[in-house]
Amino acid sequence: MANNTAQATQQPARPFNLVRCVAICLLALMVLVGLAVLITWLVIRPKKFVYTLENGSVQDFNLTNNHLNATFDFVLRAYNPNSKISVYYDYIESTVTYDDQTLAFNTIDPFFQHHWNVTRVESKLVALNLAVSPSTFKDLRVEKTSGDIEVDVHFMSRIRFKVGIWKSNHRTLRIVCSSVTVHFSWYKHFEKIPCEVEL
Repeated sequence: MANNTAQATQQPARPFNLVRCVAICLLALMVLVGLAVLITWLVIRPKKFVYTLENGSVQDFNLTNNHLNATFDFVLRAYNPNSKISVYYDYIESTVTYDDQTLAFNTIDPFFQHHWNVTRVESKLVALNLAVSPSTFKDLRVEKTSGDIEVDVHFMSRIRFKVGIWKSNHRTLRIVCSSVTVHFSWYKHFEKIPCEVEL
């Protein structure tokens, strides 16, 4: 009789639950990855890059028969405030637009920017016998007589980040400097323009 009672109190063995084991492993992996990302962020402390259009000028501005000739010169100040992150600018192109029409385009030599660094990037863009719409031609002529022209300056770059010996994959950086007033007279002071960044 005692033997029968002992058998009745024994619990049957639970079958191995594969789904529960996989779920626990995935949860543990997610926690570990999250901790690794948090620790990396705390060590590196990434800060936003700051871009400012420091100088701009236009020379040889000529409008004839709905065609434009001009040379634009701009200086972009690139500030990297990070103490551990450097940047490879592998490809850079700059564009000047007026009312969504591209006036001039050029590429800039690649360069490497160290951490805690300010780099000035010079860009010369030439419009050579560029056909413009009649309305744009009229607006540009009015702005020339006023002594100033307001344009947008765009920079697009393929960049890679460097932290220690690690290098990231390529990412696309877009910099937009809006409502840039360029003076036809050299003695007028250029107002610095903070630029918007999309990464």
